[in-house]
Amino acid sequence: MSSRTRARGMKAAGVHTVHIPRQRGRRAAQPFVIVVPERPSLTWEAARWVGRMLWRHRGGLAPTGLALLALAAAGVLHAMAPRTGLFLAALAAGPAVWVLLMQRRRPGTGSVLAWRIGLALLVTLAAGWCAAAAGFGPFAGPLGWMWLLIWGTAQTVWLIVRRTH
Repeated sequence: MSSRTRARGMKAAGVHTVHIPRQRGRRAAQPFVIVVPERPSLTWEAARWVGRMLWRHRGGLAPTGLALLALAAAGVLHAMAPRTGLFLAALAAGPAVWVLLMQRRRPGTGSVLAWRIGLALLVTLAAGWCAAAAGFGPFAGPLGWMWLLIWGTAQTVWLIVRRTH
């Protein structure tokens, strides 16, 4: 590469400098320096825009992150130790026990009881899916559709509850 197009010294990210040597006949004249910024590609701009939107709305997308984490964890558990599904199946009864304990400590009626039962049902379904996915694989049979349904329900409820409070 010739010295005319090579950047000299430290180079800023995405900027190319081109040095044009002095013209003959002018001994005291400074050389021309042209700085040409490099434009990012359309793919890079789209990825940056998506990243900014995800970061800006990260609080509203918490169930999505948890659902993706559960999908990956179930896949890893299935690949490493499928018998962990039996242990997770026993833990799936936890939300029902929680509802019973909450009703004993702080009895709720009406909408409070409905929210408790709904939340316990959703968490029980998610824990049951995790147990089945760890045992049989995350996409075995209808488990992929179940994951999608549980994720969509959790995300919708999350967005509704966040708007009203």
